[in-house]
Amino acid sequence: MSGTETDATDASAEADGTPADHGTLSVVGIGPGLPDHMTKRAAVVIESADVVIASSLYQEFLRADGTIPPEERTDVDGIATRDDGSTQEIVRSTMGRQTELARAAFDYVREGEDVAHVSGGDPSVYGKSDLVFKMADEADATDVPIEIVPGLTAALGGAANVGAPLCNDFCTVSLSDKWRGWDEIEEKLRAAAISGFVIVLYNCWRNYEKAVDIVREERTDGAAVAIVNDAGREDAGRNGESQFITTLGEAADHDDKVSGMGTSLIIGNHETETWRNDDRTYLVTPRGGRDVDDF
Repeated sequence: MSGTETDATDASAEADGTPADHGTLSVVGIGPGLPDHMTKRAAVVIESADVVIASSLYQEFLRADGTIPPEERTDVDGIATRDDGSTQEIVRSTMGRQTELARAAFDYVREGEDVAHVSGGDPSVYGKSDLVFKMADEADATDVPIEIVPGLTAALGGAANVGAPLCNDFCTVSLSDKWRGWDEIEEKLRAAAISGFVIVLYNCWRNYEKAVDIVREERTDGAAVAIVNDAGREDAGRNGESQFITTLGEAADHDDKVSGMGTSLIIGNHETETWRNDDRTYLVTPRGGRDVDDF
């Protein structure tokens, strides 16, 4: 880059409040994690980052197609060598280190490094983006430029696996009571059930039977339900990709189908229908019950 171009870039950075010597913090959603379901933008940001913060599982996904260098080219300090000889620092993320790593990311950016903070699914759908902004506020990190790179969330990936259940109004509800009390979760579930939303439940390893019982109070037992595991991850996830169609009245009887953190439940409404071909059963929620001729 010429001196004139460099000066112009620096001036632009300073004009929007970002010091010219800073890097960028990108919170990157990688969807399920496998390359077929990761956006091109997400791959480019991760490949070009100076520092990548990711859990062990996400590192496995990213190494599978060369988005980050293989483990054999990564030393004990996490310094990985790319094909062109340049290096990239790989930092292991765990649930217990989220705040620590957010602060570390700010420091890297202030040192001029571009940081990719990896989140599964979409970083703004029960992901990491809110934590990054909260920590930036607490750490007075208004000088750190933050970019959110969206990804494919489980609701969309799971819906695609079972047909077209989200073609009308829908909502998502997390069953994790780590951040809010169960009374609040129950209130949201009941309101969603009464309102006729198709409901996608996240974090189903917690309280999913209780959630089903609450929705049953407001919705017919015959409502269609899909239990989806590790959508988009094939056999690479924690328990393997699968989908199972049942009814609301019987959903809690299939605990063996709810395998853990990668499980989502899609609860249909009064318009959701089953559609079958020779191979499998799908769920379809028509868009307002319109006839084909109305499209």
